[in-house]
Amino acid sequence: MFQETPRFLEAIRRFDEANRQDPNREVFRGEEFPKELLYAKRMTAWLERMAPDAPEVVRLAVRAQHLCRWMIPRNDYPMDRRGYYQWRTTLGRFHAEKAGGILREVGYDAAPVARVQALLRKEDLKEDPEVQLLEDVVCLVFLENYFADFAREHDEEKLMTILRKTWRKMSTRGHEAALALELPPDARTLVEKALKG
Repeated sequence: MFQETPRFLEAIRRFDEANRQDPNREVFRGEEFPKELLYAKRMTAWLERMAPDAPEVVRLAVRAQHLCRWMIPRNDYPMDRRGYYQWRTTLGRFHAEKAGGILREVGYDAAPVARVQALLRKEDLKEDPEVQLLEDVVCLVFLENYFADFAREHDEEKLMTILRKTWRKMSTRGHEAALALELPPDARTLVEKALKG
């Protein structure tokens, strides 16, 4: 069983403190949260479900996945596929840099800092089981909490493309967890259609 050290708890506290500054808000079960703080907590909750024995570096990367994401808005980049990938690449480096700074400040040495940063940059996805675990958690949080609203804003062709790309990024275990999600009927229908195509 994972033992939370004072250093680990301080890192999580600092990540959450940073995400608490998010000006964007989301209401969940009648309570308003800073958007990225709620996202971070959802990430940790899914990691506990998928891998309760996950190592410390994975736990840290999961909590820092969207660290201060609002500081680099999507609309700062061209609104096309190339612009989207530029934005995502920039975000990966940004999250890694922000997380690394906090981890060093709370006492982590170079090796775990570098590992958390590599996880956040999604290096060696499909080859590295810890990166794959992080990506599964990302996809499950998206499908469970954000896909239904996202689906209402986009046409079906785009949704099919996104769902199929999401599915390709996931492991077999991630697929099993995704198929067990209790999605709204419309979202469930879209997922089933994407998987048949």
